Amino acid sequence: MCGIVGYVGPGTPSTRPLDAALDGLARLEYRGYDSAGVAVVTPGGLSSAKKAGKLANLRQVLAEHPLPEGTASIGHTRWATHGAPTDVNAHPHLSRDGRLAVIHNGIIENFSTLRSELADAGVPFTSETDTEVVAHLLGRAYAGDLTDAMLEVTRRLEGAYTLLAVHADEPGVVVGARRNSPLVVGLGDGENFLGSDVSAFISSTREAMEIGQDEVVTITADEVRVRDAGGSEIQAPRFRVDWDADAAVKDGFDTFMEKEIHEQPKAVADTLLGRHDEDGNLVLDELRVDESVLRTVDKIIVVACGTAAYAGHVTKYAVEHWCRIPVEVELAHEFRYRDPVVDVRTLVVAISQSGETMDTLMAIRHAREQGAKVLAIVNTHGSTIARESDAVLYTHAGPEVAVASTKAFLSQITACYLLGLYLSQLRGYKYPDEVAGYLDELGRLPEKIQQVLDAEGHVKDVARAMKDTDAVLFLGRHVGYPVALEGALKLKELAYIHAEGFAAGELKHGPIALIEPGRDVFVIVPTPRRPLLHNKVVSNIQEIRARGARTLVIAEEGDDSIDQWAEVIFRVPRTPTLMMPLVTVVPLQIFACALAAAKGLDVDQPRNLAKSVTVE
Repeated sequence: MCGIVGYVGPGTPSTRPLDAALDGLARLEYRGYDSAGVAVVTPGGLSSAKKAGKLANLRQVLAEHPLPEGTASIGHTRWATHGAPTDVNAHPHLSRDGRLAVIHNGIIENFSTLRSELADAGVPFTSETDTEVVAHLLGRAYAGDLTDAMLEVTRRLEGAYTLLAVHADEPGVVVGARRNSPLVVGLGDGENFLGSDVSAFISSTREAMEIGQDEVVTITADEVRVRDAGGSEIQAPRFRVDWDADAAVKDGFDTFMEKEIHEQPKAVADTLLGRHDEDGNLVLDELRVDESVLRTVDKIIVVACGTAAYAGHVTKYAVEHWCRIPVEVELAHEFRYRDPVVDVRTLVVAISQSGETMDTLMAIRHAREQGAKVLAIVNTHGSTIARESDAVLYTHAGPEVAVASTKAFLSQITACYLLGLYLSQLRGYKYPDEVAGYLDELGRLPEKIQQVLDAEGHVKDVARAMKDTDAVLFLGRHVGYPVALEGALKLKELAYIHAEGFAAGELKHGPIALIEPGRDVFVIVPTPRRPLLHNKVVSNIQEIRARGARTLVIAEEGDDSIDQWAEVIFRVPRTPTLMMPLVTVVPLQIFACALAAAKGLDVDQPRNLAKSVTVE
């Protein structure tokens, strides 16, 4: 989810290209803050600078070593995917002759094959990134026209990308391309812009142009030309941005949390990207554990805190079902203090959005001292937990600004599914065609999540009407149980009201005492295609209704058996049982966000909470 910006201005060199790039990066830094870099086309060729860390670090480098004036520029703020967040891995990346620079947002899935091809041809590499492959390919393809080179190279690329490139021989040109990753044009007066979203140029122009899938765009100071994948020139649609500069950072949403809820289809899709080798086998990002060790694992312990722990509970259902390995889920802050049974045949799975959660870090250190192998599921490359683990499975949710986690949660669950399928493949519990079938189902989930988001108006209306409620209960069974826990946590975090999540089967073992006339109770209903689970939850709903409570039910499309027992129904698409949390949790996120907003509370920064808990 990197931030990218491109600029072309008048032919007379000035500081404007660098200033425009830095201004755009400042507005895009929410998209990535692992490193930042710029390249400027000057009369003497390309000049570039890049630095790990936040944009301020790059500004310091530029203050000490200013770049020459130029006519065009590209800039990048990185959310690391391939390669740790270091100076060398920062963008832009240069061609072998140093006359071409490229920046990239996304993942090139076939970069390994392309890198091997280039290495065999004697091309040296200086970074760990997939982006450097593109720089060298463009450099080899360049024959005087950067647009032609981009068209030629992108036909060979697989995965998701937005690419911007400049060349010293074309000082008034920036070329961009996109596939499954955003790119927009800003139309100025005697200058034009490119950006990963409109916030890159909103301070300079509100006139914009959409770039479509597999299209290549070339901008100069006075012209914008768009070509399709075959090279034919096409007309791209124009639009006017009616947000102010601050709103543009949030893509027009009122809060970062609402924006991040709407980014969940992409976050899940991106987490699924690039997980196959050339033979179609699942692969992890950084596997430093020998496969023979993973085949002998006889127990998995998931350690995590808060929302990540609920992702761990979903993991337990999926991994035990697919792999037949017992799974325990431990709160990281309790794990090492209870003398857990851990040995060399234990795999500890640590889940953390930031990769810096201190409780989880201390838990994995304790596990490794006992001889266990640790696999981390994190969203931040180069984080401490990633570095200290034996294997890493990165989610690709991109930066999550709001304190209450949403898209990171869905990405964690998706990564956990990948882990379960990987182990089932490795240990021979599932045939390759079975694994492929599950992956196909996962591939359909982003569209299903989007369907839930498209119906958010109903959820928001219910939430606004309930803004004065003082307590809400959540019930779920099987994988619906961790969804109930997460729904309750979101409401506690954001709305500051009493909310509790329970396993539906526990209702008669105590929690039913909380049921009273008018009490609001959310119930996550399993698919009717699992009648044993479904019928038991319907019975729970009937028990609640008999005592005067108000039921708000999340149920699958076509399940009309619950209509007579629910005051409010939120529908979700038909989904395989184990994967239902990816759709059933979304209405609960929307509900908590909307209710808190209706109460006039700060949705992005709830009281007393921090985004990453870095102390025990």
